[in-house]
Amino acid sequence: MSMQLPDDTSVRLTPPDAEEVALVARGVLTAASGVAGPTELQRLLVGSVFAAMTGHEPDTTDLMPLDAPSLATVLADRNETYRRRILQVMALVALVQVPLSPDIVHQLDSYADALSIDDDMLRAAHDLSSHSLALLQVDFDRNGYLEEVAGRQAAASGVTEVWGLAEHDPVLASRWSSLAELPSGTLGRGVHDFYRARGFVFPGQPGSAPPLLSQHDWVHVLADYGTTVENELEVFAFIARANDDPRAFSLLAMVVSLFETGALARGAGLFEADTGHLSHAGMTRRLGDAMRRGALCRGSNDFLALDWFAIADRPVEVVRRELELPTKDALARSLGSVGPWEPGGISPYQWNAGHVLAEREGREYDSFGAALL
Repeated sequence: MSMQLPDDTSVRLTPPDAEEVALVARGVLTAASGVAGPTELQRLLVGSVFAAMTGHEPDTTDLMPLDAPSLATVLADRNETYRRRILQVMALVALVQVPLSPDIVHQLDSYADALSIDDDMLRAAHDLSSHSLALLQVDFDRNGYLEEVAGRQAAASGVTEVWGLAEHDPVLASRWSSLAELPSGTLGRGVHDFYRARGFVFPGQPGSAPPLLSQHDWVHVLADYGTTVENELEVFAFIARANDDPRAFSLLAMVVSLFETGALARGAGLFEADTGHLSHAGMTRRLGDAMRRGALCRGSNDFLALDWFAIADRPVEVVRRELELPTKDALARSLGSVGPWEPGGISPYQWNAGHVLAEREGREYDSFGAALL
């Protein structure tokens, strides 16, 4: 039986207390795990995300199950947005289960029904449980959010496919190259230096990344994340949660399917599967902190659709202040969350590519502070 959504007079909009967080954590882990109970990664992920997003850390070591009707009762006075976010976390926690059984997907459906919520994340779970990996790729690429973003990007780049390439566009390449003329400390100059240090090719030139994927490079500089695989998980968690459009959360599911489970062989037009990275020590905490920072930015921010060139000449610190972008949590930093100009903020492949590009252009290589650990 579905729990109806509350009306404006009965809805509760206050933050959850520790008791509610503990109950919801029980429901999420019950829905997302099989008969053997949640995996260690699932426990860590729920504890980390809930602690970061609510300020209350549930004890996930020995939780009693909480069935769908009981969870719906806990959330009876919560609105559609709140319930949808809980369902999305539930689906994300299920997606790290390998293999994802049809029984777990059936559980997710029952919780969604009880909460009176439907969500695209459930489709991804169905794809995984039925081993329809090709369909999973299609569903990620063709969800409503990405198709809308690609439609808006087409006017600027001429690329109509979601992750389509633009490798022969002199106008686009010139626009990116012109970032070198901006003063040091500006967002655009930071992105220019970010590309040079890593040997990245500017969009519009052969060998460049899809223009839509290049949008996220600005976030690395803005939000202070390096470019290792672990950093990519942080960046997409930040992007997904900064947007009030709940469909954007599929971006996080996409990178988890690339960089933890390997359910996707490739994605975003460039990334290739590289598994086990969310399981690395401290990564669930870092992921949760990235979600927190995205959620606390002022307003709703669609960073994949933003015209970054319109603010490229602004100092990075000014843009951060205007967004009210929170600093990283000290724990996340201690666990290895570094920026693009710090040791550990660049991969060996990118380090080598940066040297090759500098040699080809006849200049001395400058990493702008980035270094290998």
